[in-house]
Amino acid sequence: MADNNNNNNNPGNFANRPKEDVQAAAKKGGQASHSGGFASMDPEKQKEIASMGGKASGGSFEAGSEAAAEAGREGGAK
Repeated sequence: MADNNNNNNNPGNFANRPKEDVQAAAKKGGQASHSGGFASMDPEKQKEIASMGGKASGGSFEAGSEAAAEAGREGGAK
């Protein structure tokens, strides 16, 4: 690890990483480690999925189920 005086061993902190690691990360130029999602798809594939009107999602509940109703009542409340 880098030599510092604050005794912070958090590897997420670039000050605690070897210079070579920091340079390698910097060379990536902010590029994400994954390919994105819907926005990065081929336009034809987007159109195909969008035309399904939400049916592409497997969904979590059977339509009209009591579990779905309960989840709706709870909403995002915690």
